[in-house]
Amino acid sequence: MSVTLKIVILVLGSLVVFLSSPFFGIENISPESVFLLKDPGDSDVFWKLRAPRSAAAFLAGAGLSLSGLVFQALFRNPLATPFTLGVSSGASFGASLYFFFGGALFGGFSSVGPLFSSLCGAGLSVMLVWSITRVKGGFSTVIMLLAGVVINFFFSSLVLFVQYLSDSSDSLRIMRWLMGSLAGLETARLADLAFVVLCGFVVIRLIASEIDLLTAGEEIAASRGVKVNKIKLLIFITASVVVGSVVSLAGPVGFVGLMVPHACRLILGWSHKLLVPAVFFAGGAFLAFCDLVSRVILAPAEIPIGIITSMLGGPFFLWTLFKSQKTGDLF
Repeated sequence: MSVTLKIVILVLGSLVVFLSSPFFGIENISPESVFLLKDPGDSDVFWKLRAPRSAAAFLAGAGLSLSGLVFQALFRNPLATPFTLGVSSGASFGASLYFFFGGALFGGFSSVGPLFSSLCGAGLSVMLVWSITRVKGGFSTVIMLLAGVVINFFFSSLVLFVQYLSDSSDSLRIMRWLMGSLAGLETARLADLAFVVLCGFVVIRLIASEIDLLTAGEEIAASRGVKVNKIKLLIFITASVVVGSVVSLAGPVGFVGLMVPHACRLILGWSHKLLVPAVFFAGGAFLAFCDLVSRVILAPAEIPIGIITSMLGGPFFLWTLFKSQKTGDLF
């Protein structure tokens, strides 16, 4: 089977999963009820609740998968994700501060408070990782990865500290948010998420050739005219902004950035010109499917989506670790 056909099948399959997921729930909704208005109640549920939620899940999954893809290429390590690099924990810390201080901290701009605070947290994490790497000399990939792990633990402890200082209501709110969930989605924030994720997609797609060369090695990339440090910084900032936006909306949903890029790489190879669009659609469909499972598996109760992805991602992480040790390959 040709690579082009594989991509077409993957994209079409992802779109089928994404477009069909809003029709399933505690009570299934027929297309006739939605598009022919045979049941106005079902139509309202579809357009006001399920469709925006599925769209948010798709965008969140696409953003996390793209970020995981470029981080794995940057560090030439299949275990590199926004979580192992401290970006997600930094964004989580920023959002936790928003919950602790309340929307009054942002005055009339409380609607963008979670996004702004998460981006600030992610930005602070990036600055710390970058500074540690520079202090150690040069721009070592190994040092950056180790710095990311340290920063991840640091911000995770700060999140727990904020939760400890919070009252019972805010503490419970933070805890449930840390599990990852799209329940209670504010549809007005979909436009912000869509803008950030799509801009991130465009930037990453434009530098796909440079990412391929970085994957082959920094020396090779530099010999081909790639400005290695600038491209690394651009990748880090772009992925961090995307992750911060996703975390502000859905919480720190884990393992999506690990599983989807690795699975697509096994199917399509290492060319990021092909991987970027494939990962975008596959990641979006994957999280939309996980959100569907979280809504129906224990209906009418709902499982946080982060629990679903962690249950799938834990075994996948171990499989990836053992596979890389056995083969001695980074990918």
